[in-house]
Amino acid sequence: MSAVLDDAEKPTGDVAGVAGVSEVVEHLFRHEAGRMVAILTRIFGIEHLGLAEDVVQETLARALRTWPYYGVPSNPPAWILRAARNLALDVVRREKVFRDKESEIIQLMEGRSGGADEGATGAGDFNDDRLRLMFVCCHPRIPPEAQAALALKTLCGFSEREISRAFLTSEAAVAKRLTRAKQRIREAGIVFEIPEGEALKERLDGVLRALYLLFNEGYKASVGDELVRDDICREAIRLVGLLAQHPVGNVPRTHALLALMLLTTARSASRVDGDGNLLRLRDQNRALWDRSMIARGMFHLAQSASGSEVSEYHLQAGIAACHCSASSYEATDWERVLQLYDRWVAMDGSPVVALNRAVVVANVQGPEAGMQAVEAIQGRQKLEGYYLLYAVLGELEARTEDALAAAGYFRKAMQLADLRSEQEFLARRFRECERQIEASH
Repeated sequence: MSAVLDDAEKPTGDVAGVAGVSEVVEHLFRHEAGRMVAILTRIFGIEHLGLAEDVVQETLARALRTWPYYGVPSNPPAWILRAARNLALDVVRREKVFRDKESEIIQLMEGRSGGADEGATGAGDFNDDRLRLMFVCCHPRIPPEAQAALALKTLCGFSEREISRAFLTSEAAVAKRLTRAKQRIREAGIVFEIPEGEALKERLDGVLRALYLLFNEGYKASVGDELVRDDICREAIRLVGLLAQHPVGNVPRTHALLALMLLTTARSASRVDGDGNLLRLRDQNRALWDRSMIARGMFHLAQSASGSEVSEYHLQAGIAACHCSASSYEATDWERVLQLYDRWVAMDGSPVVALNRAVVVANVQGPEAGMQAVEAIQGRQKLEGYYLLYAVLGELEARTEDALAAAGYFRKAMQLADLRSEQEFLARRFRECERQIEASH
């Protein structure tokens, strides 16, 4: 322990249980792993990305082995960073090719021990290592379908399962994408550097896509007990904010994505009740919405209106703005929301987007029209294992007062849902249908 810790970073003496330590390490992994991988990759070179990931994984494993017995340090991030530094120094002293990197490791990692990132400069470079590595991960020589997966795995600590949920594909497919991406990095001799001018602009869409997926996982987690991971949402907002300040990133679609994130996060506090139970939009307390964040979102939405560009982020931000500006669920301009969804479906073609549109169709034209819209979804087979397909059908059947059909759909959705809050919500809806069935006999 003494080789890893300074006196100020030694444990407090409070010994945590294994479960408690796991939660702390999981939190740190989300916050610190990407930053450490980015720092080490900058030192070792992108061709040694796997080595950087191994050092970080071993650092977090060491925390899991040590903290349950010696206590959680008074400054866990500093402990993690110092342990990673020492493990990295072990690597460079063992490998001759890295021997001249020792002072660089000390300088870079000590310089970040306070936890603050430098952000973006006003003219050319990104000083935030995570943002820099995102641009590296989105190199044009890396297959487009692998760029976002690599960024999410490397920089955001996402598991292959979480990434597979984001892309509606299998974990095996994601694993293959990641393997191919790393192989391409080695074969193409890609280096850890940020290009300039047009070459940098070419990578912007890939970076925005990765940040969009990062935010989505934070706002609607695919695994675990918590529906919203606020830390992930705010990290995505921070990184997109840095992009918007940079000459290359200061474009309408970046502001549109930032607006979408702000307008969506502003409503987070109302998505669950005091007991952690999931609430539908119609049941949420709008007094809990963060009005200052909504104002920031509206500002960036206005910024995104310059020029003639209309991206998916513009349409989604417009939908979020409709919700944020409505005084109630019933007062929402559903006609306008449907128009925006129509344009989004035409642009994207995703079955998930089409499923969300079907809900809006039901609000405008009635539940029967909503069910017809579900039936008409192109590529609907991709949704067969997606719990929200059955949750939506259950809600629409419930609105037609067919409690028996609704109960069947809610039961199926409950079996497919992973999050406890979602399972409990669906279980409540299922029981309500059962009571209606019993009352009708």
